[in-house]
Amino acid sequence: MPFAVFSSAGRCLLVAATLLAAAPAVQAQRAAGPNRPPDFLDPAFHKQRRELVRQAMPAGSVAVLFAAPVRNRANDVDYVYHQSPDFYYLTGYEEPEAVLVLFKEPQTIQGQAGVTEALFVQPRDPKAEQWTGRRLGAAGTQQELKLQFTADNKAFAGAGIKWAEFRSVLFTELPTDVRDDPRDESDLFNLVASFRQQAAVPASFSAEQSGLHKTIQRYGVANAANLRPYLENLSKQMPEVAQDVYVQNYLRATTDAERQKAVAERPAMRFDSGTLNDALDNLRAVKTPEELQHLRRAIRISTVGQQEVMKAATPAMGEMELQGLHEYVYKKYGAEFEGYPSIVGAGNNACVLHYIANDKPQVKNDLLLMDCGAEYHGYTADVTRTIPPSGKFSPAQRQIYELVLAAQEAGFAACKPGAEFQAPHKAAQKVIADGLLKLGIIQKPEDVRTYFPHGTSHYLGLDVHDRGTYGPLQAGNVITVEPGIYIPEGSACDQKWWNIGVRIEDDVLITPTGYENLSREAPRTVAEIESMMQRPSALDDFRLPDLR
Repeated sequence: MPFAVFSSAGRCLLVAATLLAAAPAVQAQRAAGPNRPPDFLDPAFHKQRRELVRQAMPAGSVAVLFAAPVRNRANDVDYVYHQSPDFYYLTGYEEPEAVLVLFKEPQTIQGQAGVTEALFVQPRDPKAEQWTGRRLGAAGTQQELKLQFTADNKAFAGAGIKWAEFRSVLFTELPTDVRDDPRDESDLFNLVASFRQQAAVPASFSAEQSGLHKTIQRYGVANAANLRPYLENLSKQMPEVAQDVYVQNYLRATTDAERQKAVAERPAMRFDSGTLNDALDNLRAVKTPEELQHLRRAIRISTVGQQEVMKAATPAMGEMELQGLHEYVYKKYGAEFEGYPSIVGAGNNACVLHYIANDKPQVKNDLLLMDCGAEYHGYTADVTRTIPPSGKFSPAQRQIYELVLAAQEAGFAACKPGAEFQAPHKAAQKVIADGLLKLGIIQKPEDVRTYFPHGTSHYLGLDVHDRGTYGPLQAGNVITVEPGIYIPEGSACDQKWWNIGVRIEDDVLITPTGYENLSREAPRTVAEIESMMQRPSALDDFRLPDLR
């Protein structure tokens, strides 16, 4: 999936009163307890992650993380709940309406001494569980996830945490677009409000500005050439940045010595959203053996999906049907979700980087780009293949495809520990620029971004665009290598190239000596793809009745 830079309907009162009064809006969770698949991460993994975060916390600090909000789909129907990856990483808890508190030094909470970690969770509720599935509750959470201290979320406000005594309060960006359920006094809306009130977080506090301050500290001298234009642009767009004294003092510095002085004069901030983000970036960038086991499973499932769709695809099939084949394979092998909306686009649709409509009735003989990834126990693959539905590449399709393939090989060669994160992109971009010049599609190298507008790599893990430092590559990183060329109709080049979109994406583990292509089972070369597409498919004789 191409790297992207980040960074209610009214209810019918009568129905609500009669049918839904006892039904919480959240959609059913995966079953808690012994009937779940046996290979989820062990509680010891999450415990170790919490301890490593605590080691990164400064003396006298407390860290707070909230579960993800429930997201509404329409009226009284919500999307299937997906936990915040950070929250899951540190707890293994998959339910909403919860808050995790980590203490640098042991505290006494509700009479329990020596507490360094406290998790407040939604309570058991037989009526709610009849609608949406069994909850763990505080006792079940303690039993299953082995945290030191657990309690119902309604106890959070009165837990006796002495917020005023901490020298610094650490948190990631606080949820702000959260619904307030009037039937639940301890939902996420109230948990966040209670934290703000107890810890006296100023209404004016900006997590984004706090993050900017940390960025200046980290890159203000070593990478000023890139940081200065970024901050100048933000200052034009955001009044709060334009009025931030620390940011503006840094921008006024013109020499490294002045920048060093400006960086060192960061104002003391008791509320800090940068330190916790830094700790999580560093930890999540390097995958443990347990995480790699899940990632390998998700990636292998996704490569089998690519193989099976290659065997089954015909020009008469539609994008949505082909999407369904990928996702059937995922479910067949126990992948709970897709890691992101499947991208299945033919012809001009393949030139839309995050195309997800997938509604072209027939793909015909246009190149078909399939960017799809299974999510297994929270960890997601991200694999793209581009194929000719007819089973044979045309000469023009083949030329563009093989140029992208050569760029990917150059990207692979740059994947080694110690290389800068952008090394695979720089290598791939040069190959594509040289190739497009040779084909006459561009007239100067800098025009390459017209047809290759995205980066080549991003981290992969609990998020498809996962957390990471974006510093030098190191053993244990899992990244994508995904060059592409996209030539939409109407482009300023020979029409024979129009409607060709190609992306080839693999998931790569950085090893101590180089790299391992984890998605190598999905055919990549022209010969491999054309050979795979000649093989019989288990779906060749599958026919459904016509709907008339």
